[in-house]
Amino acid sequence: MSASSYAASAFTADLLHGGTKSFADYAGKVLLVVNTASKCGFTPQYAGLEVLYQRFKDRGFVVLGFPCNQFGAQEPGSADAIATFCATNYGVSFPLFARIDVNGEHTHALYQHLKKSAPGLLGIEAIKWNFTKFLIDRDGEVIARYAPATAPEAIARDIEALL
Repeated sequence: MSASSYAASAFTADLLHGGTKSFADYAGKVLLVVNTASKCGFTPQYAGLEVLYQRFKDRGFVVLGFPCNQFGAQEPGSADAIATFCATNYGVSFPLFARIDVNGEHTHALYQHLKKSAPGLLGIEAIKWNFTKFLIDRDGEVIARYAPATAPEAIARDIEALL
């Protein structure tokens, strides 16, 4: 598939500090899309996500963080609070987007696509918790879905295989 037919190009998302990003801008890159939260038991995964981003970004890899407050109200802060928390505590430099819904009536279109393309255990599409991860190849195809408990470093081999 060519970059011009990039599967995820139809999607856009609002950035954490305003503006909208088209996923066509990520054509030709390997992506790891993660729904995040600042007050979750899995929040320390931010550090591992940043390590992956730093390790592979020069080879065409990007982590995309999507804060979500749907699980235990674990992402209640403002955009500034989220950005400050991520930068101060985990040195996050990968792109963060505005808070979204990943389940329910107001599910973001990207997550509708991700869940349909890579359902979870027993074919269930719903996101079960924060830090569910989706790996997307250079053509924009969803390759894998990883459970919240899957540590970022456990995904490194799969990322490397796509680069």
